Formats: sequence, structure tokens, C-alpha cells
Amino acid sequence: MPSPPSRLRAAVVGTGGIVTGSHLPALRAHADRVELVAAVDVAPERLAAFRRKAGEAGLAAEEFTDLGTMLREASPDLVLIGTPPSLHGEQTVAALEAGASVLCEKPLTLSLAEYDAVAAAERATGSHASVVFQHRYGSGARHARRLIAGGELGAPLVAHCQTTWYRDRAYYTVPWRGRWATEGGGPTMGHGIHQFDLLLHLLGEWTEVRAMAARLVHDVESEDVSTALVRFENGALATVVNSVLSPDEVSRIRVDCAEATVELTHLYGHSNGDWVYTPRPGLGDDARVARWRTPADDLPSSHAAQLGALLDALERGERPPGSGQDARRTVEFAAALYKSAFTGRPVLAGEIGEGDPYYTAMHGDHPDWRPQR
Repeated sequence: MPSPPSRLRAAVVGTGGIVTGSHLPALRAHADRVELVAAVDVAPERLAAFRRKAGEAGLAAEEFTDLGTMLREASPDLVLIGTPPSLHGEQTVAALEAGASVLCEKPLTLSLAEYDAVAAAERATGSHASVVFQHRYGSGARHARRLIAGGELGAPLVAHCQTTWYRDRAYYTVPWRGRWATEGGGPTMGHGIHQFDLLLHLLGEWTEVRAMAARLVHDVESEDVSTALVRFENGALATVVNSVLSPDEVSRIRVDCAEATVELTHLYGHSNGDWVYTPRPGLGDDARVARWRTPADDLPSSHAAQLGALLDALERGERPPGSGQDARRTVEFAAALYKSAFTGRPVLAGEIGEGDPYYTAMHGDHPDWRPQR
């Protein structure tokens, strides 16, 4: 009998809630393809808690308190990063330079300049860095994307993307939250980025953004609400709302196409039942509508779903999804939203480059928004 394929060696960096709650189950779900060999955290008490959770999942890992030491001694093939946002770029580059592929929590970087530094490390090493945008990988999202891209629903015309969540003042007592240098922004970067990434994934290239942002409630450096009007290359127009001020919490995407409306309503994750297809009046093609409403499989959006797609790509020797220019587009959209909101003028795709203050920081050193010195 042929010997089983060797498993990839994986390490986790950061052992807090996102790693124990999402990355551990993902590793467990793909235990036949990847093995956990190392865990890194600067806090021994978090490592101890992680050890217990990993044990409950049937996993074990050598423990480290220093990333560089772990990369040298454990030699992982894949590094999963779940640390605070300000550490993501530097840790991603270190892992790439050690020869590992990377799957990093959002945002992968806090600026376009930092993203381009990661891209340079990819080119130099031949390894790849992907960002966690798990909502792309549920079967409902994959099905909707195929229908829209294939013209099955007709031309996309109007869209709405809504992340209206609620965060109280206690949420911002965590020192790195609400600060440009450590979180990169407010709900635009930290919350709504998941939904508008999915919107971009469904509709393709955006061309223009007109936006507003405000600090209405929270005493933070960044915004607590932002809104945007977006024009896409295919002609569709969309609205995007990102809020942490909304008691009735919901995440929603709606795309009105010429033949049907497709709508996703959820909070932190979706399955097929969260997607609704409404045909235009008078369409009358029952078989066609039934096909829209019945994806071939039912895979909820999750870290496990994205990890599976990443492992598939690595096995084929391909660039993993959610990396490269595909992921850069989402960071550029966030930068454009901030630039439009803070300057009061529209921003075009591709205009933010070296020499633009919004290339190196999402606040663009705007006097009303830059960090207090």
C-alpha cells in the first residue's frame, strides 16, 4: 500500500481567544493534512491555557515565548498568526523569511506600505501570506460568487454592505484597541473589513469611493462609525456601513442584479440557510430559481473552511487564496475609505501610492485624526 502523505508542520503565534476558539478547531478538522508542532506566546499563563485547550482537541505543541527561536527550532511549514494587529506585518515577514507559509488574522497589515513590504518578502522567499477572511469560504459565498461572476443572476446593479455591531466602553479598555498605531483604525479596519472584503469578492474591482467617518460616542483615536458610496468596474453602485454603535447587531450583504436579489444576513458566520435569492417579478423559471437556492454542498464559513482551501492550494503548488493582489485590494479599499472620509473628496482605485500620506498610515496624518502626540 502507498504510504500516507506527510502532514505539514504548523505553528500558532499568539494563543488568545481567536487562536483557541477558531484556529485550534480548524487544525483539528484538518489533522490528517497538518499537525500542530509549536505555539508561541509572551504570556506563560496564556500558553498554559492553550495547552489545556489543545489537549482537549487531541493536539499538543512545543511551547515558545519567542517567535525567532520557534522558527529556528521548530521549522514550521505553516504559521498561523493571531496576535494583536500591530504585530502582524513584522511577524508575517519573519515567518516568510524562515521559509513558512502564513495565515494571519485580519488586518494582515496596518497600511498599504506595510502590505507592500510583506509582498516584497513573498517575492524574495517564494512563500505566501494569506489573511483570514473566512466569510469567503463558506459554500453559500462560493455559490453566490459563481452565480454573479457567471452572469446567472444578470448584471450586478445595486449593493449594500452592512456591519452594524455594538461595542461598549469596556471593550476599549484593552490598550491596543481604538488606536491607529496598534489597531490601524476603528470598525472599518477591525470589524467591517470582513463584510466589505466579501462584497469585493462578490463584485470584483472597485473604481471609486466617497466616504464619511465620525467619532460619535467613544473616546478613541480612530472612528467609531464610517459610511461609503462605492462604484465598481462593472458599473454597480454600493453602500458600505461600518459601526460599533448599533444595539441591534447584524452583518448583511445584499446585491441586486438584473434577474434576482441575493442577500446574506448573519452576525459572525454564515451557512447556506443565511442566503436568500429573490427572482425579479415575472421571471417564472422555477428550475433556474431552484438551482440558485440549492448550492451543491453546505459548508459554513469558518477558519476550518479557509484552512482547507489554503491547504488545497499549497498541495497544488499554487498561490493560496486571500493573498497577493487579491488581499491587497481590500487594504487599499480601507485606505481609500479613510482618505475620502478625512479629505472630503472621492478617491479612485490606484491613486494611493508612495508619497501619499494615506499609503503609510490609514489616518493620513490628518490634523483631526492623527494620533495625539
